[in-house]
Formats: sequence, structure tokens, C-alpha cells
Amino acid sequence: MSIRDDLMALVRGDRGADRVVPRSGQSARLTFATSAAMAFLAVFAMALSMAAGRLADRWSDALAQSSTIRISAPPAEMESQTWAVLTVLEQTPGVDSARALSDEDQQALLAPWFGPDLPLEDLPVPRLIEITETRQGYDADGLRQRLAAEAPGAVLDDHNRWRRPLAEAAGRLRLLGWLALILILGATGAMVTLAAQSALSANEQVIRVMRLVGARDSYIAGAFVRRFTIRALTGATVGVAVGLAAVAILPSARDTAAILTGLSFSGAGWLWPLIIPPLAAATAYAATRIAAFRTLKGLQ
Repeated sequence: MSIRDDLMALVRGDRGADRVVPRSGQSARLTFATSAAMAFLAVFAMALSMAAGRLADRWSDALAQSSTIRISAPPAEMESQTWAVLTVLEQTPGVDSARALSDEDQQALLAPWFGPDLPLEDLPVPRLIEITETRQGYDADGLRQRLAAEAPGAVLDDHNRWRRPLAEAAGRLRLLGWLALILILGATGAMVTLAAQSALSANEQVIRVMRLVGARDSYIAGAFVRRFTIRALTGATVGVAVGLAAVAILPSARDTAAILTGLSFSGAGWLWPLIIPPLAAATAYAATRIAAFRTLKGLQ
């Protein structure tokens, strides 16, 4: 029997062949529970991968076309150097806008770490100037040279040393999410294989009788393939449903003050977990088919 015939039999079903495989028992419970648990984990692996992608995009968007100048100078020179830096920036091609952060702005930036009552006037906190670039950008090396001449206490930070590692880390986290999904499918296939081998061994006498009356191994294997594939599909569907419900009730990025990206799906991303049950069924189909023919060959 070809794979195409197996697929047709999988859809149509065969009541006579289905009697070969017990409807309940340890193998049935193991297949259903394994598929449900692995599908549940796969939902979170997929959510992790997509959340990492959104995090990488957020970091790139937040740091792209923006930079900061930090001015460390004595209090008597702070205002003069600030105006000197702003004047240089106004004359620099590629700079769209620039503004010096007020004490209130800097207080808000430091509040998550030091609290809202930090006395900035008593601390040597540098003055920050926020720069927004044009699409073409500016010459960072040339700007550093001009700042060194006009405002010795000014240091340019173009965010490249922050943006690149963060984007790379988010990209690796996204890759790990998809790798976890592949490993979950592999573990599902291994567990279904063990369950199928157990069921075949437990029904050895029934299989011998069926052979005596003329049943071919492809017919017997097809019964196991159909039953285990349906069990895996059903279990994975339940696992995905529970996983989506669990993801839906997790705190969002808004609830966590935007510190976390929110382990969730966005927009059409909620449809992606729907491919998990078919993938689990395909994995169970392949694993059961291989295990069935291998085990039946050993029962000769």
C-alpha cells in the first residue's frame, strides 16, 4: 500500500481495521497526553520566537536614527557647553533635530532605578542631548572632532554599540524558539513511536490471527497509523487550545510598563499555532508508519 493509499484510508477510515487497535489503554493515553503536552509547549515556543522578533524590531526602531550626547562639565560651564553643542548640531548636515533634556526628563529616566525622589541638583549628573537623525544620517567622526573643539566635555554616543548586540541577542532568541519547536516535534515522534511499538507488541496474537486469514502487513499497519495519527491530532488540538488560552491571559507589554515585550501573538500571528496540530499529525503518521512496519517485520 502506497503513502497515497494510506492517506486515503486515513480520511475514509475502516471499521474492520480499526478493531485491531484498542480504543483505550496505556498507548492511547500516552499518545493523547504526549501530543497535548508537546503542542502546549510548542505554542509557547512559537510565542517566544515571535515575541523575540517583535523585541528585535522594537529595539532597532528605538535606536535607529537616534543618538545621544552626554556633557560632563563643571556646573559653571554646563550651560555654555550645552549651547555650544546645540549650535554645532544645528550646523551639522544629517541632524534633523536636537534638544537638551530638562531636569524633569532626566528625573523620569532615572526614576525606575533610583526612585522619583532622586536629588539631581546634589549629584554630578551629566546633561543629555537627544539627537534625531535624517535618513541619510550624519558623519559621526566629523561631529566628534567638532565637539572636541567646541565642547570638550561632550561625548557622542550613536547607539551602535547598544543596538547591534541587542538585535543579535533577539535574533538568536528567535532562532532558539524555532529550534525548540523542532525538538518538540522530534520528541513527539519518539513518544508516538514507543506507544505504537507497545500497542503492536500487546496485540501480537491478534496480528498473527489476521495474517492467518489473509490480512497483509500494509492493512494492519494502516490501522495503527490511522488510530495513532488521529490520537495525535486530537491531543495536539487540545494542547494548542489550552496553550492559546494560557498565552491570552499573560500580562501584556502595557501591563508590564513596556519593560517586557509581552509573550504573546500579534494580529495574524494568532493563526500560526493552528499549524501545530497538522504538524503533530504528520509527525505521528511518519513515526507510526515506520514503527509499524519495523515491528511487523520482527513478528514474522
